[in-house]
Amino acid sequence: MSLFVIGVSHHGAELEVREKLAFAPERQGEALSDIARQPGVAEAVLLSTCNRTEIYCRGDSPDAIEGWLHTQAARSGLDLGKAVYCHRAEGAVRHAFRVAAGLDSMVVGEPQILGQVKQAVKTAEGAGTLGPQLAGLFQKTFAVAKQVRTDTALGAHSVSMASAALKLAQRLFGDLSRTRILLVGAGEMVELAATYFVAQHPLSVVVANRTLSRGEEFAERFGAQAIALAELPARIHEFDIVLTGTASTLPIIGKGLVESALRARKHRPMFFADFAVPRDVEAEVATLDDVFVYTIDELGAIVQQGEHGRRTAAADAEAIVDKQVRAFGEWTSSRAAVPAIVELRRRAEEYREVELARARSRLAKGEDPAAVVEALARGLANKFVHHPTQALSRAGDGEREALLRAIEILYPETPQSPEAPGPDTPREP
Repeated sequence: MSLFVIGVSHHGAELEVREKLAFAPERQGEALSDIARQPGVAEAVLLSTCNRTEIYCRGDSPDAIEGWLHTQAARSGLDLGKAVYCHRAEGAVRHAFRVAAGLDSMVVGEPQILGQVKQAVKTAEGAGTLGPQLAGLFQKTFAVAKQVRTDTALGAHSVSMASAALKLAQRLFGDLSRTRILLVGAGEMVELAATYFVAQHPLSVVVANRTLSRGEEFAERFGAQAIALAELPARIHEFDIVLTGTASTLPIIGKGLVESALRARKHRPMFFADFAVPRDVEAEVATLDDVFVYTIDELGAIVQQGEHGRRTAAADAEAIVDKQVRAFGEWTSSRAAVPAIVELRRRAEEYREVELARARSRLAKGEDPAAVVEALARGLANKFVHHPTQALSRAGDGEREALLRAIEILYPETPQSPEAPGPDTPREP
């Protein structure tokens, strides 16, 4: 069995595709169980974020998983076509390292992805699909991501989508201290955005969350008020800026709702930053006058401007990844030899027990100890060479050459042992 990863990402799949193929947290356990039932799959981890849906596996072949992914897409009316990619063996290891380090992100160097990968591994462990091979891979992955953060300036050159949203809002409204802000959801991206926007001292901040108690906890961190998500239609017109990022599978802010809000606002502009995949804001909302909607892809495109500093830091990070991919390959190879080493030691122990029992029996009969030791050594030697000798005798020319090379490696020439002390050799007291 080998390692492989199959998925789609922002590199080849538009937002409209990614949002339909995203797995909400509550669906991931069930999806992992389904993946594990596919033919030849021994271990699996599912990573589903705004920018990617990927399945990391140890199995016989990626074909069954690729078919499973296409089936999931077809249920949403999607034809993935060439958007699906597959990385195998060393390529899969390299991809995992690059993803967790932020090198494969839409915003190169963004820090959120590492936490998302860690959560994906934790979910797989809870679902019972995380085995020793993937556990080893991701343990190394986390170490590589940490090294990239510590030893390069990649994170320092990362401009987040949250800060990009702030700049766009400032371009529209100028001084944000005269605006009212609504945070929809209490996820990581909304929290990050909130830190930027609340620092501008707006007139008010309100958090709308499906679970009011969770919303109240979240709001307390920002000195905000919390409301239930069900209150959103009645109050959305109050806000100039809406930052949203829920795990809803359907839009929660539709065109009709925003049209009503605009009438109540007498067409004062509204700004939406939608960090969710699938999108929280219906696509048609962007067609309305006096409404400015930025999706995660649009924010990512803005962040890509000013790449020079990130490219330099990314080159340093890629060098770390290359080195660690080689190290992981060496570790994997050494692990692959463990069963053979265990079996070799088992057989050696078996030979030892047989010859030792024979020697003890002869000593118990009063035989000369020197002769018993000589027979013990000869018996062990004969047992170790018996099967290799038979294999060499039966082998054809090509196979015999391979066996001879193996013998040279497994049984290298040993230096001449010192002579045993004779009768005239001085002995230590």
